[in-house]
Amino acid sequence: MGAELSEGAARFLRPVRHGNAFEETIERLLQNIKLGVLAAGDKLPPERELADLLGVSRATLREALAELQKAGYVEVQRGRYGGTYVSQGRPPESGKLPDPGPDEVEDVLIFRGVLEPAAASLAAKARLSPSQRRHLLDTLAEVAGAPADAYRRKDARFHVAIAEISGSPSLVAAVADARARVSDLLDRIPLLEPNLEHSNRQHQKIVEAILRGDHEEAFRASEDHLQGTASLLHGFLGTSRADGESPGA
Repeated sequence: MGAELSEGAARFLRPVRHGNAFEETIERLLQNIKLGVLAAGDKLPPERELADLLGVSRATLREALAELQKAGYVEVQRGRYGGTYVSQGRPPESGKLPDPGPDEVEDVLIFRGVLEPAAASLAAKARLSPSQRRHLLDTLAEVAGAPADAYRRKDARFHVAIAEISGSPSLVAAVADARARVSDLLDRIPLLEPNLEHSNRQHQKIVEAILRGDHEEAFRASEDHLQGTASLLHGFLGTSRADGESPGA
């Protein structure tokens, strides 16, 4: 039996834009799975409720879920605990991911570099409720204790949790979108144990600044953390700018 979808996770299942309802439904669900918002073993809401959350017809939702099931991202269980669940195992990658161009990498990193330090600063300025503090500390602990194969999903969830404190759904959605794009880039490079240890220390520093209300330090700590990610991506993907500078993300 998998876990029921939490109220917090349900908030990320915002309506699609209806330009291409089927494709955007798949994109929205995959984004949440890759971010770890929909974690392995989570049970999706009933069909009618999920369709309402996404703002699509039940027929469109069924088609999207059928394709995700074929691809191995979700599975259907029958019986007493029946329903649609996020698959426990991540589907194997279908060949090597294509290398992104320098412009694509730079765009992602600049966008993230604008959003996430601002989100950390806003979080430090907020008057945190006990549940918000607990949620932030819980996501910090989860990423710090995550095994290598789950690290990036937990890392993404941690960064989105910081944005949640702002109270702005638009900011949360923007950070989630940016983080999903970063995750696609990170999937192209190896996990480095020293980098994970360094990242965890930086995460701790960001959280400490937020909890004591130091918005300037929260901003700086977030910028420093993103700079490390940018350096790794530029190095492994060979997308450094000609002048050797990074985009500051």
